[in-house]
Amino acid sequence: MKTVLVTGAGGQLGRELKRLAAGHHFVFTTREQLEVDDPEQVQAVFADVKPDWCVNCAAYTAVDKAESEPETAFRINGDAPGFLAKTCRAAGARLIHISTDYVFDGSRNIPLKEDDPTGPINVYGASKLEGEKQVLREYSEGALIIRTSWVYSEFGNNFVKTMIRLMNERPAIGVVDDQVGTPTYAADLAAAILMILSARKFLPGIYHYSNEGQISWYQFALAIRFLIDSPCKVSPIPTTQFPTPARRPAWSLMDKTLIRDSYGVPILAWERSLAACINRLQKA
Repeated sequence: MKTVLVTGAGGQLGRELKRLAAGHHFVFTTREQLEVDDPEQVQAVFADVKPDWCVNCAAYTAVDKAESEPETAFRINGDAPGFLAKTCRAAGARLIHISTDYVFDGSRNIPLKEDDPTGPINVYGASKLEGEKQVLREYSEGALIIRTSWVYSEFGNNFVKTMIRLMNERPAIGVVDDQVGTPTYAADLAAAILMILSARKFLPGIYHYSNEGQISWYQFALAIRFLIDSPCKVSPIPTTQFPTPARRPAWSLMDKTLIRDSYGVPILAWERSLAACINRLQKA
Protein backbone atom coordinates (compact mmCIF):
# COMPACT_ATOMS: atom_id res chain seq x y z
CA MET A 1 0.00 0.00 0.00
CA LYS A 2 1.37 3.37 -1.07
CA THR A 3 1.24 6.54 1.02
CA VAL A 4 -0.32 9.45 -0.86
CA LEU A 5 0.07 13.02 0.38
CA VAL A 6 -2.66 15.35 -0.88
CA THR A 7 -2.13 19.10 -0.61
CA GLY A 8 -4.95 21.63 -0.84
CA ALA A 9 -7.36 19.07 0.60
CA GLY A 10 -9.88 21.76 1.55
CA GLY A 11 -10.63 22.62 -2.08
CA GLN A 12 -13.08 21.04 -4.49
CA LEU A 13 -10.77 18.37 -5.88
CA GLY A 14 -9.15 17.63 -2.53
CA ARG A 15 -12.52 17.05 -0.91
CA GLU A 16 -13.64 14.77 -3.74
CA LEU A 17 -10.43 12.79 -3.42
CA LYS A 18 -11.07 12.41 0.29
CA ARG A 19 -14.57 11.10 -0.39
CA LEU A 20 -13.40 8.58 -2.99
CA ALA A 21 -10.01 7.66 -1.50
CA ALA A 22 -9.39 3.92 -1.47
CA GLY A 23 -6.63 1.43 -2.15
CA HIS A 24 -3.83 3.47 -0.58
CA HIS A 25 -2.98 5.27 2.64
CA PHE A 26 -3.94 8.91 2.12
CA VAL A 27 -2.76 11.88 4.15
CA PHE A 28 -4.85 14.99 3.45
CA THR A 29 -3.48 18.44 4.27
CA THR A 30 -5.37 21.72 4.01
CA ARG A 31 -3.69 25.09 3.62
CA GLU A 32 -3.94 25.53 7.39
CA GLN A 33 -1.94 22.33 7.84
CA LEU A 34 0.52 22.80 4.98
CA GLU A 35 1.26 26.00 3.09
CA VAL A 36 2.86 24.75 -0.07
CA ASP A 37 4.69 28.04 -0.57
CA ASP A 38 6.56 27.51 2.72
CA PRO A 39 9.59 25.29 1.95
CA GLU A 40 10.26 24.51 5.60
CA GLN A 41 6.71 23.26 6.12
CA VAL A 42 6.90 21.18 2.96
CA GLN A 43 10.13 19.52 4.04
CA ALA A 44 8.81 18.88 7.55
CA VAL A 45 5.62 17.24 6.26
CA PHE A 46 7.54 15.09 3.78
CA ALA A 47 9.91 13.98 6.54
CA ASP A 48 6.94 13.02 8.71
CA VAL A 49 4.65 11.44 6.12
CA LYS A 50 7.30 9.89 3.84
CA PRO A 51 4.93 9.82 0.85
CA ASP A 52 5.26 7.59 -2.20
CA TRP A 53 3.05 10.03 -4.11
CA CYS A 54 2.10 13.68 -3.75
CA VAL A 55 -1.07 14.99 -5.39
CA ASN A 56 -0.86 18.77 -5.47
CA CYS A 57 -4.36 20.24 -5.43
CA ALA A 58 -3.20 23.45 -3.74
CA ALA A 59 -3.47 26.57 -5.87
CA TYR A 60 -4.26 30.26 -5.97
CA THR A 61 -7.53 30.11 -7.92
CA ALA A 62 -8.92 33.66 -7.60
CA VAL A 63 -8.58 34.42 -11.31
CA ASP A 64 -9.64 38.07 -11.17
CA LYS A 65 -7.89 38.84 -7.89
CA ALA A 66 -4.65 37.48 -9.33
CA GLU A 67 -4.50 40.50 -11.64
CA SER A 68 -3.82 42.69 -8.60
CA GLU A 69 -1.86 40.06 -6.66
CA PRO A 70 0.58 38.64 -9.22
CA GLU A 71 3.38 38.01 -6.71
CA THR A 72 1.10 35.86 -4.55
CA ALA A 73 -0.27 33.98 -7.55
CA PHE A 74 3.20 33.23 -8.90
CA ARG A 75 4.51 32.20 -5.49
CA ILE A 76 1.70 29.67 -4.91
CA ASN A 77 1.06 28.54 -8.50
CA GLY A 78 4.58 28.84 -9.85
CA ASP A 79 7.31 28.54 -7.23
CA ALA A 80 5.51 26.19 -4.84
CA PRO A 81 4.92 23.42 -7.41
CA GLY A 82 8.57 23.66 -8.41
CA PHE A 83 9.69 23.16 -4.82
CA LEU A 84 7.21 20.31 -4.36
CA ALA A 85 8.69 18.63 -7.43
CA LYS A 86 12.20 19.11 -6.10
CA THR A 87 11.17 17.68 -2.72
CA CYS A 88 9.43 14.71 -4.38
CA ARG A 89 12.54 13.98 -6.41
CA ALA A 90 14.71 14.01 -3.29
CA ALA A 91 12.24 11.76 -1.46
CA GLY A 92 11.77 9.35 -4.36
CA ALA A 93 8.04 10.19 -4.53
CA ARG A 94 6.01 10.74 -7.67
CA LEU A 95 4.06 13.95 -8.19
CA ILE A 96 0.66 14.61 -9.74
CA HIS A 97 0.20 18.35 -10.23
CA ILE A 98 -3.06 19.99 -11.27
CA SER A 99 -2.94 22.74 -13.89
CA THR A 100 -5.47 24.55 -16.07
CA ASP A 101 -6.76 25.24 -19.57
CA TYR A 102 -5.96 28.90 -18.90
CA VAL A 103 -2.37 28.26 -19.98
CA PHE A 104 -3.76 28.66 -23.54
CA ASP A 105 -4.74 31.93 -25.21
CA GLY A 106 -8.10 30.70 -26.55
CA SER A 107 -7.37 31.61 -30.17
CA ARG A 108 -7.75 28.12 -31.66
CA ASN A 109 -11.01 26.45 -32.65
CA ILE A 110 -10.04 22.78 -32.51
CA PRO A 111 -9.57 20.64 -29.38
CA LEU A 112 -6.29 21.56 -27.71
CA LYS A 113 -3.59 18.91 -27.39
CA GLU A 114 -0.92 18.72 -24.71
CA ASP A 115 1.85 19.90 -27.03
CA ASP A 116 -0.05 22.80 -28.57
CA PRO A 117 1.53 26.25 -28.05
CA THR A 118 0.65 27.92 -24.75
CA GLY A 119 0.09 31.65 -24.29
CA PRO A 120 -1.86 32.67 -21.20
CA ILE A 121 -3.80 35.93 -21.37
CA ASN A 122 -4.16 36.54 -17.63
CA VAL A 123 -1.98 36.42 -14.52
CA TYR A 124 -3.61 33.27 -13.21
CA GLY A 125 -2.88 31.36 -16.41
CA ALA A 126 0.67 32.71 -16.54
CA SER A 127 1.30 31.64 -12.94
CA LYS A 128 -0.04 28.13 -13.61
CA LEU A 129 2.12 27.82 -16.73
CA GLU A 130 5.14 28.83 -14.66
CA GLY A 131 4.23 26.05 -12.22
CA GLU A 132 4.19 23.52 -15.07
CA LYS A 133 7.60 24.68 -16.26
CA GLN A 134 9.13 24.49 -12.81
CA VAL A 135 7.67 21.03 -12.15
CA LEU A 136 9.05 19.66 -15.42
CA ARG A 137 12.38 21.39 -14.94
CA GLU A 138 12.81 19.93 -11.46
CA TYR A 139 11.38 16.44 -11.97
CA SER A 140 10.32 15.63 -15.54
CA GLU A 141 10.86 11.89 -15.05
CA GLY A 142 8.66 11.63 -11.95
CA ALA A 143 5.89 14.19 -12.43
CA LEU A 144 2.52 14.08 -14.13
CA ILE A 145 0.62 17.29 -14.87
CA ILE A 146 -3.13 17.28 -15.46
CA ARG A 147 -4.66 20.34 -17.11
CA THR A 148 -8.34 20.64 -16.36
CA SER A 149 -11.13 23.18 -16.96
CA TRP A 150 -14.33 24.68 -15.55
CA VAL A 151 -14.19 22.63 -12.34
CA TYR A 152 -17.34 22.31 -10.23
CA SER A 153 -18.61 20.10 -7.41
CA GLU A 154 -20.90 20.12 -4.40
CA PHE A 155 -18.09 21.78 -2.45
CA GLY A 156 -16.83 25.36 -2.33
CA ASN A 157 -17.71 28.12 -4.75
CA ASN A 158 -18.19 27.29 -8.41
CA PHE A 159 -20.31 28.08 -11.47
CA VAL A 160 -22.96 25.41 -10.84
CA LYS A 161 -23.65 26.50 -7.28
CA THR A 162 -23.61 30.17 -8.27
CA MET A 163 -26.12 29.57 -11.06
CA ILE A 164 -28.44 27.63 -8.76
CA ARG A 165 -28.32 30.47 -6.23
CA LEU A 166 -28.94 33.18 -8.83
CA MET A 167 -31.77 31.23 -10.45
CA ASN A 168 -33.43 30.95 -7.06
CA GLU A 169 -32.98 34.66 -6.37
CA ARG A 170 -33.69 36.36 -9.70
CA PRO A 171 -36.32 36.14 -12.43
CA ALA A 172 -33.72 36.55 -15.19
CA ILE A 173 -29.96 36.37 -15.66
CA GLY A 174 -27.48 36.80 -18.52
CA VAL A 175 -24.66 34.32 -19.12
CA VAL A 176 -21.67 34.58 -21.45
CA ASP A 177 -22.16 32.65 -24.69
CA ASP A 178 -18.88 33.30 -26.54
CA GLN A 179 -16.50 31.32 -24.32
CA VAL A 180 -16.36 27.65 -25.29
CA GLY A 181 -14.97 24.68 -23.38
CA THR A 182 -16.03 21.69 -21.29
CA PRO A 183 -16.93 21.50 -17.58
CA THR A 184 -15.13 19.11 -15.24
CA TYR A 185 -16.93 17.44 -12.37
CA ALA A 186 -14.33 17.27 -9.61
CA ALA A 187 -15.53 13.79 -8.60
CA ASP A 188 -14.68 12.50 -12.09
CA LEU A 189 -11.24 14.09 -11.99
CA ALA A 190 -10.64 12.57 -8.55
CA ALA A 191 -11.60 9.15 -9.91
CA ALA A 192 -9.16 9.63 -12.81
CA ILE A 193 -6.37 10.46 -10.37
CA LEU A 194 -7.10 7.32 -8.36
CA MET A 195 -6.79 5.29 -11.56
CA ILE A 196 -3.39 6.84 -12.25
CA LEU A 197 -2.24 6.11 -8.70
CA SER A 198 -3.14 2.45 -9.16
CA ALA A 199 -1.87 2.04 -12.74
CA ARG A 200 0.69 -0.69 -13.39
CA LYS A 201 2.93 1.66 -15.34
CA PHE A 202 3.70 5.30 -14.61
CA LEU A 203 3.87 7.50 -17.69
CA PRO A 204 4.95 11.03 -16.74
CA GLY A 205 4.20 14.18 -18.70
CA ILE A 206 1.32 16.57 -19.39
CA TYR A 207 -2.25 15.31 -19.81
CA HIS A 208 -5.62 16.94 -20.44
CA TYR A 209 -8.75 15.98 -18.53
CA SER A 210 -12.28 17.32 -18.49
CA ASN A 211 -15.66 15.80 -19.16
CA GLU A 212 -16.66 15.20 -22.77
CA GLY A 213 -18.55 17.67 -24.94
CA GLN A 214 -18.39 21.23 -26.25
CA ILE A 215 -20.49 24.01 -24.74
CA SER A 216 -20.52 27.67 -23.77
CA TRP A 217 -21.17 28.98 -20.27
CA TYR A 218 -24.66 29.95 -21.45
CA GLN A 219 -25.40 26.40 -22.58
CA PHE A 220 -24.06 25.14 -19.27
CA ALA A 221 -26.44 27.47 -17.43
CA LEU A 222 -29.39 26.28 -19.54
CA ALA A 223 -28.64 22.69 -18.55
CA ILE A 224 -28.51 23.66 -14.88
CA ARG A 225 -31.83 25.49 -15.17
CA PHE A 226 -33.43 22.41 -16.73
CA LEU A 227 -32.13 20.05 -14.06
CA ILE A 228 -33.35 22.19 -11.16
CA ASP A 229 -36.59 23.02 -12.99
CA SER A 230 -36.17 26.76 -12.55
CA PRO A 231 -38.48 29.39 -14.11
CA CYS A 232 -35.58 31.85 -14.29
CA LYS A 233 -35.04 33.31 -17.78
CA VAL A 234 -31.46 32.75 -18.97
CA SER A 235 -30.24 34.96 -21.82
CA PRO A 236 -26.98 34.75 -23.81
CA ILE A 237 -24.64 37.74 -23.59
CA PRO A 238 -21.23 38.48 -25.12
CA THR A 239 -18.12 38.67 -22.96
CA THR A 240 -18.04 42.43 -23.58
CA GLN A 241 -21.23 42.79 -21.53
CA PHE A 242 -19.67 41.00 -18.56
CA PRO A 243 -16.30 42.70 -18.05
CA THR A 244 -13.89 41.18 -15.52
CA PRO A 245 -10.39 42.20 -14.38
CA ALA A 246 -8.92 39.07 -15.99
CA ARG A 247 -9.50 38.12 -19.62
CA ARG A 248 -10.77 34.59 -20.26
CA PRO A 249 -9.87 32.33 -23.19
CA ALA A 250 -12.62 32.28 -25.80
CA TRP A 251 -11.81 28.65 -26.62
CA SER A 252 -10.45 26.09 -24.16
CA LEU A 253 -11.83 22.78 -25.39
CA MET A 254 -9.17 20.14 -24.68
CA ASP A 255 -8.37 16.86 -26.42
CA LYS A 256 -8.43 14.03 -23.85
CA THR A 257 -7.15 11.23 -26.09
CA LEU A 258 -3.76 10.94 -24.38
CA ILE A 259 -5.00 10.33 -20.84
CA ARG A 260 -7.64 7.91 -22.15
CA ASP A 261 -5.12 5.90 -24.15
CA SER A 262 -2.30 6.01 -21.58
CA TYR A 263 -4.24 5.24 -18.41
CA GLY A 264 -7.59 3.90 -19.58
CA VAL A 265 -9.38 6.82 -17.94
CA PRO A 266 -13.05 7.01 -18.98
CA ILE A 267 -14.25 10.42 -20.16
CA LEU A 268 -17.87 10.89 -19.13
CA ALA A 269 -20.26 13.22 -20.95
CA TRP A 270 -20.67 16.54 -19.16
CA GLU A 271 -24.48 16.17 -19.10
CA ARG A 272 -24.27 12.92 -17.14
CA SER A 273 -21.81 14.31 -14.62
CA LEU A 274 -23.73 17.55 -14.13
CA ALA A 275 -26.90 15.57 -13.39
CA ALA A 276 -25.01 13.49 -10.81
CA CYS A 277 -23.67 16.59 -9.07
CA ILE A 278 -27.03 18.36 -8.93
CA ASN A 279 -28.65 15.18 -7.65
CA ARG A 280 -26.16 15.15 -4.78
CA LEU A 281 -26.71 18.83 -4.09
CA GLN A 282 -30.46 18.34 -3.93
CA LYS A 283 -30.08 15.46 -1.48
CA ALA A 284 -27.69 17.36 0.78
